[in-house]
Amino acid sequence: MQTSSTITFESPSELPEPFYRREFGAAYQGDSLQMMRKLADRSINLILTSPPFALTREKEYGNKSADEYIEWFIPFAKEFRRILTDDGSLVLDLGGAYLPGYPVRTVYQFELLVRLCKEMGFFLAQDFYHYNPARLPAPAEWVTVRRIRVKDSVNTVWWLSVSEFPKADNWQVLTPYSDSMKQLLADGYKPKLRPSGHDISDKFQKDNKGAIPPNLLRLANTESNSAYIRRCKEAGIKPHPARFPRAFAEFFIAFLTEVGDMVLDPFAGSNTTGFVAENWQRCWLAFELEEDYLIGSRYRFEEVNDLFSPLSE
Repeated sequence: MQTSSTITFESPSELPEPFYRREFGAAYQGDSLQMMRKLADRSINLILTSPPFALTREKEYGNKSADEYIEWFIPFAKEFRRILTDDGSLVLDLGGAYLPGYPVRTVYQFELLVRLCKEMGFFLAQDFYHYNPARLPAPAEWVTVRRIRVKDSVNTVWWLSVSEFPKADNWQVLTPYSDSMKQLLADGYKPKLRPSGHDISDKFQKDNKGAIPPNLLRLANTESNSAYIRRCKEAGIKPHPARFPRAFAEFFIAFLTEVGDMVLDPFAGSNTTGFVAENWQRCWLAFELEEDYLIGSRYRFEEVNDLFSPLSE
């Protein structure tokens, strides 16, 4: 296995001077579409990002409406397709949106998925769902005022690939066994045919040191006292309002890359992706337009006493 001493990161020469850099990667300020056009073909192993969502109301981080979102996104998708390696992956974390003034939802995520697969040549490797149990009730008009909907707590996550066989290894993302599974392994299990028709063989009782996770990722986003939040407040900088949890980036970086691979977040925000990639010894690039977000993201790397632990929540 490679170690940090055998990994070298060099900023692509076509890119401008980094806003800041670390041992394995660098963050850049600028339009990500223009930045990606400077990257070489097949140079990125994983694009892991949460683009600005298509929302009913405009947010400070520059989201588009659902009606214009797909056409806005397609030029980025063309660059994603070009710069990904043949076994590379694109992971998109997308929030939902309601039709303005109505308690029914748009289907922009699904329209985007069809365009990416039918027109852009991507494959849907797997759909994931990011469940945040700590999310506040929303949209308030329909959930807490009129009481005709339940709160939205799940983001759609598309895992897309350039080929039918992207690099992936679920041995890297095993989760702890449940108490019942631990008991089964201790007591033993007699192979038999279940009522559903599934034939449970004796291999079922093999101890694989963990369970294969489902495609529902239960990850609370409760980052309230990290070095990033504290330092942003001290510096008078507003933290990025739409951060995904560190465990989200940990899962996909562990699952879809190897040590030394290149990871890109073209909508870096607070640069959770780059921070996790650095700790996992992956090379990384982060593109962000807003200077304040880049200044704040630098504070993540000051979490010297909060080092990475695999798949921590």
